[in-house]
Amino acid sequence: MLSIAELPKYESYKDSGVDWLGEIPADWDVRRLKYLFHEVNERSESGGENLLSVSQYTGVTPKSERMADGDLMTNAESLEGYKIVRRNDLVSNIMLAWNGSLGFSAFDGIVSPAYSVYRLKDNNSHGYFHYLLRTEIYKAEYKRKSTGVIDSRLRLYSDDFYDVWGLMPTSGEQVAIAKFLDKKTTQIDEAIAIKEKQIALLKERKQIIIQKAVTQGLDPNVPMKDSGVDWIGEIPAHWEVRRSKFLFTQRKERAWTDDVQLSATQAYGVIPQDKYEELTGYRVVKIQFHLDKRKHVERDDFVISMRSFQGGLERAWSRGCIRSSYVVLRPLQKIDPGFYAYLLKLPAYIAALQRTASFIRDGQDLNFENFSKVDLFIPPVEEQRKIGKYVSGFLASSDKGVELLAAQIEKLKEYKTTLINSAVTGKIRITPDMVEA
Repeated sequence: MLSIAELPKYESYKDSGVDWLGEIPADWDVRRLKYLFHEVNERSESGGENLLSVSQYTGVTPKSERMADGDLMTNAESLEGYKIVRRNDLVSNIMLAWNGSLGFSAFDGIVSPAYSVYRLKDNNSHGYFHYLLRTEIYKAEYKRKSTGVIDSRLRLYSDDFYDVWGLMPTSGEQVAIAKFLDKKTTQIDEAIAIKEKQIALLKERKQIIIQKAVTQGLDPNVPMKDSGVDWIGEIPAHWEVRRSKFLFTQRKERAWTDDVQLSATQAYGVIPQDKYEELTGYRVVKIQFHLDKRKHVERDDFVISMRSFQGGLERAWSRGCIRSSYVVLRPLQKIDPGFYAYLLKLPAYIAALQRTASFIRDGQDLNFENFSKVDLFIPPVEEQRKIGKYVSGFLASSDKGVELLAAQIEKLKEYKTTLINSAVTGKIRITPDMVEA
C-alpha cells in the first residue's frame, strides 16, 4: 500500500480564500453549499415507508439493521408526517452533524422530522460529496457553525449548513475521486475485517488454552476422573474437589490506619486507587471520612465485588482497604493465587456462580453464601504454581499478538482517514490508472 507522500500531486495550487480549507488545486473552485444543495421537505402520508437512521459510523441505514444492536425502532406512535428520503439524498441529524452523523442514502425511505434532507443540484457526484462532507475538517466547520452552548445541544440548521464552503473539482474529477475511494476504502475495510477475525480467533484460542490448562493440568497423559460437579466435568484423578467455604473464608478485619484505598476492577484486579488513576487516566472520588468502616485486604486475597458475577472474583495485588459492601476472601490453606485468579475467571465458573441465586434479576449483591455454593477443585500447590506460570506466559505471548494486530488495524484506519481527506481536498491527484487499477 503506497504512502500518501508517494501518490501524485496536482501541478499547481492556489489559495482557496477559505482559512480552514487552505490551498486547493488551481483549477478547483469553492462554492457555498446553498448553491450546491436544496432542501427537500416531502412528508409521508402513511408512515409505511422504510424507516432510516443516520450514524457517524455507518451513514444512512435502515433502522431495522440497528435494532439487532438493541436500538428501539422508534418511540413515535405513528410515522405519518416523517420526511421522505430518496436514494442519493443527503440526510443530516441536525443535533449530531458536528460528529459526522450525516450522509447520502442508498435507500428510499423516511426519517424523523427533526432531520434535514438535502438534494444535490446540477451534475455533481453524491459519492464525492459523501466523502467530503464527512471529513474531520468539515465536521469541525459544522461545529463552528452550529447553534448551542454544549455539544449535546448543538444544532446545524439549514441556513448554517448552506453557509459552509464546498470544494468543487470538475464533475469528471468528482466521479473519479469517488470511484477511487470506493475501491480503496473497500480494500482497507476488508483488510481490517481480516485482522479483526484474527483477533477474535486468538481470543477464542486463549480461552480454550486457559480452560484446558486450569481444568486438566499440563500433562496430557494424566489419568482423569469425573469430578461429580457439573460445571467442572473431568479433572486429573489426583486433584481434590471441595466446597469453596472450606478453601476460603471471609476476612472481616476493619481497615488498618495505614491502609491505602483500593479499587476492585475487572481489568486490573484489586489495586490502589492511585494506581488505577495512573493506568486509566480517570479520577476516583476518595473517601475522606469513616475509613475505619472499610474492610482490610491483604495482598493475594480475593474480593467479591458487586460485578463479580460478570467477570469472576478479583485478586488483590496490594494490601489496603476496600468498601465495606465487598466481601474479602482469604485462603484457609496454602494456594497459588495466580492459579485461582485464572480459575475464578473461567466462563464456566462464572456461569455456575450466576446460577446460585436470583441476585442478578433482583439487583442483589453477590455474597459469601453464593460463593460457598460453588465447588472448587484443588490441584497440589506445586502444580498450581506451574499451571499459573504457564498460563501467565501464554497470555503474555497471546496478548502481544492481539496488540500487534490492534495496532495494525489502527494504522489502517488512520491511513483510510488520511487517504479520504487527501483525495477530496486535492492534496493528492487521482489519475485514470488509479481508478482502473
